Amino acid sequence: MSDASKIREHMEVIGADGVHVGTVDKVESSRIKLTKKDSGEGSHRGHHHYISTSLIAEVEGNKVRLSANSDVAVTFEEEK
Repeated sequence: MSDASKIREHMEVIGADGVHVGTVDKVESSRIKLTKKDSGEGSHRGHHHYISTSLIAEVEGNKVRLSANSDVAVTFEEEK
C-alpha cells in the first residue's frame, strides 16, 4: 500500500488498467471517500462511495492508482 497521506482532494482515482474509477473527496480513516458526481446512476446516484486504502498501489502526480483493474475495484466500493 502506498502512503495515504499523499492523497489530496480532487485527485483522480484510476484502476491498475488506467480507467477512471472516481475522484477523491477526502480520506476518512482507512477509506477514500469519492465525490458524489462519480456515484453512478440509478439507486447509486447521489451517494458517496468509499474505497479502502488497502487497494492503493501508488500515488503518482495527481492520480491515485489502485492495485485492481477498474471493473474489479468498483466491486469493492462501499456505499453510504
